[in-house]
Amino acid sequence: MTLASPLLAAFGPSPVRAPAVQAASAVADLGDLPTWRLEDLYASAGSDEFRRDLAKAEADALAFENRWKGNLADAAARTGDQGIGAAVKEFEALEDLMGRIASFAGLTYFSDTSNPANGKLYGDVQSKLTDISAHLLFFSLELNRIDDKVIDATLEADSLAGHYKPWILDLRKDKPYQLDDRLEQLFLEKSMTGANAFNRLFDETIASLTFSVDGEALPLEVTLNLLQDASSENRKKAAIALAETFKANIRTFTLVTNTLAKDKEISDRWRGFEDIADSRHLANRVEREVVDALAAAVKDAYPRLSHRYYGLKAKWLGMEQMEFWDRNAPLPETPNALIPWGEAKDTVLSAYHGFAPEMASIARRFFDDRWIDAPVRPGKAPGAFAHPTVPSVHPYVLVNYMGKPRDVMTLAHELGHGVHQVLAGGQGALMASTPLTLAETASVFGEMLTFRALLDRTKDKRERKAMLAQKVEDMINTVVRQIAFYEFERKVHTARKQGELTADDLGELWLSVQRESLGPAIRISEGYETYWAYIPHFIHSPFYVYAYAFGDCLVNSLYAVYRNAESGFQEKYFNLLKAGGTKHHSELLAPFGLDAADPSFWAQGLSMIEGLIDELEALDKA
Repeated sequence: MTLASPLLAAFGPSPVRAPAVQAASAVADLGDLPTWRLEDLYASAGSDEFRRDLAKAEADALAFENRWKGNLADAAARTGDQGIGAAVKEFEALEDLMGRIASFAGLTYFSDTSNPANGKLYGDVQSKLTDISAHLLFFSLELNRIDDKVIDATLEADSLAGHYKPWILDLRKDKPYQLDDRLEQLFLEKSMTGANAFNRLFDETIASLTFSVDGEALPLEVTLNLLQDASSENRKKAAIALAETFKANIRTFTLVTNTLAKDKEISDRWRGFEDIADSRHLANRVEREVVDALAAAVKDAYPRLSHRYYGLKAKWLGMEQMEFWDRNAPLPETPNALIPWGEAKDTVLSAYHGFAPEMASIARRFFDDRWIDAPVRPGKAPGAFAHPTVPSVHPYVLVNYMGKPRDVMTLAHELGHGVHQVLAGGQGALMASTPLTLAETASVFGEMLTFRALLDRTKDKRERKAMLAQKVEDMINTVVRQIAFYEFERKVHTARKQGELTADDLGELWLSVQRESLGPAIRISEGYETYWAYIPHFIHSPFYVYAYAFGDCLVNSLYAVYRNAESGFQEKYFNLLKAGGTKHHSELLAPFGLDAADPSFWAQGLSMIEGLIDELEALDKA
């Protein structure tokens, strides 16, 4: 496979759980919500610097192609500024420059996807960078055609090439799936009118949707948040509004899903991938057997986790069986007060500082230097993400903050990503990126630190129960729900090989995995069959979702090691984050005595969720 343009790298979304958003009238109570300063990338799309860098990227790419194309085999026999290491260093500089341009266009677009000027900028830059990337396409293909023994000798003799050894060896894992140069160029150029175009159609469709609740047209985030409302009637109204709007647009979502599944099947077939998820496993640098073991362990735990917890929750809510819209309903013990932005900031930074002052110091820069965009506003991308941009600048975080406890957890999650991205930035543009399975480590660990800090200072039994229940629900949404999503994707992509799927087909596949994962305590009513339609992960990053379950179980095991460690854990943890994409998960986990290939590893991670449910039951009986 080839290196994609930086613009095509996914903005790291959070797991799809109930978003913490409520009516805009509450915004005034939250304090001064920051918007990000994209000027750290460029002053504007019309600035001289932006235009100059776009022209420089094109000129440098042409110069790179003229210098190195057809000459890499000879370069492998040289060292210094004529060797492979020099070529990779030059390529890295181009990746950083193009990534900076791409990040500015992408972040501007996601600031307000409804603004036509932002859409045009995003599309034009995407097209331009795809054209530029065509001149760089030869590099990874030609580099991988060099004999293994020659590459090994080059890495030994050329110190600069040796610096990039992790990247070069990692790249060679793609070798069996590469096509010839012209086919790779065709795939790259056609992506603009294929997968990328349908991704954009999905984004703009989602951003334009409104949902009618009591005569008021609400955006997606606000409507989803009503599923957490204390009133069962309000939850039902929101659920019906969601189902009605999804159904009204289901033909578009069905077309997008069918097209992208077929597009992936064509790509996988040409490249020679055996399993429908193998390309994702390769990108994640994780073995299929490890993911299969994770999925099997979580599915086996459904009765002990989600089925058991939702049975308890139904009893707490005074119901024999909950409707699907009650799944994330607040318990009666849940505090209703909004959490101002300043308090959320202090909570997260205090928790980070308690673990390691350096971690808090890095996270504080996101607040002080306005690397965060927090307010909810029309057209803004829903959900949350942390985008690393490029090592020569800094990451940015997007959240939609409305003052709920889950918002604080989301902030802790995304800042964990941000800290990780800052620390890994020292590896440079080619080696900073972490596979998705490990990219969730710092984010979920940051959430856990924040949750534990809040729990430790909560003495009131009712509040403690509400906090534990919320954490269990978040963990179920991050582990059980994401594996159910993964199983849904597997069913969709498998079925799509036999022909186009109807909306009814997709709805039935969705309901089959939801019934299995949610269990008998939740009634699946009419309308829920459309809820697959709004999940962005299925569109932007097929099979991405298992990374959340991987990360959550990993962090549960990692946190258990931390709680029992006498000293030295923080140093090992920072070394893990600083490694970026230079090491395999087995090498990074070894210092902690953990091994993801061991089936008991997943059982250990899942047992922490089970232990929290045990604690909830004990509180209920006390």
